[in-house]
Amino acid sequence: MPEQHQEVVVVTGASAGVGRAVVREFAQRGAHIGLLARGQSRLEEAKAEVERYGGRALALPTDVARAKEVEHAADQVERQFGPIDVWVNNAMTTIFAPFEQITPEEFKRATDVTYLGCVYGTMAALRRMKRRNCGTIVQVGSALAYRSIPLQSPYCGAKHAIVGFTDSLRCELLHDQSRVHLTVVHLPGMNTPQFSWCRTRLPRHPMPMGPVFEPEVAARAIYWAAHHHRREVYVGWPTIKAIYGQELAPELADKYLAETGYDGQQTAEPVDANRPDNLFEPVPGPFAARGIFSDRAKNTSIQTWMDLHRKQVALAAAGIAGVAALLARRAA
Repeated sequence: MPEQHQEVVVVTGASAGVGRAVVREFAQRGAHIGLLARGQSRLEEAKAEVERYGGRALALPTDVARAKEVEHAADQVERQFGPIDVWVNNAMTTIFAPFEQITPEEFKRATDVTYLGCVYGTMAALRRMKRRNCGTIVQVGSALAYRSIPLQSPYCGAKHAIVGFTDSLRCELLHDQSRVHLTVVHLPGMNTPQFSWCRTRLPRHPMPMGPVFEPEVAARAIYWAAHHHRREVYVGWPTIKAIYGQELAPELADKYLAETGYDGQQTAEPVDANRPDNLFEPVPGPFAARGIFSDRAKNTSIQTWMDLHRKQVALAAAGIAGVAALLARRAA
């Protein structure tokens, strides 16, 4: 019998946060995974975790802001595991500070990692997938790609840029009748380690704004998006509210965030002025998928489940409507 094909996947930002949860999601299905991040030690931990689940992994220390490093990592994955089936662009970094307090070098670095890292990952994936006329590229987006918030201008700008870039490329692929699929998964506030290691100039400890979800919620949606041809996937009701709120009443959202966006992104605890941050160098430590907000983070999302199971929801709604109509006729 021919050997069963094992899916080959690349995940950027694979060593912690949403990326680490995505790695677990694919590893549980026995995938062969290229792990891209900067910190060698956490990459090795992620690799060991994949192998415990029965998959195979390649730890590839990579700064996604450097196109040559991303291209080299893609070559290594294909030499080791074969053609890449799925590429997940997840790597990000951010700065919590008013715009006036961010230096040009900091703004550039956050943009290079979060936006250009996605562009370079897409280039490397597309260079290989297009000649085979198959494969899926998943961009990890954000509700902030449509509705920006204060104190995170570099991150919001980068996420907006990812949507614009992806839409342009999607048109080109359609023109070329390519079967390579592009999808974007937009996330709400996630309980990840980024709030413990991001660069910040706020007086108090950064935190996600609004309802918070565990990274496994995002990972399940990203895995689903990698295997279904959906243009965009919205994770969590807060994402829906932010995106459509921006469409309906952007000025009202501006005023609301001006009033709530500062306190809403800070805990009551002062931030350690000497804590290390990961803007230019990885931060050592026992970080994995989850951050420090599990006491208020949700591990499920009814909205996301309904979005990923639209046919079942539609059939159930039609059935309920039919029963209601029948009961109404009988009552009449």
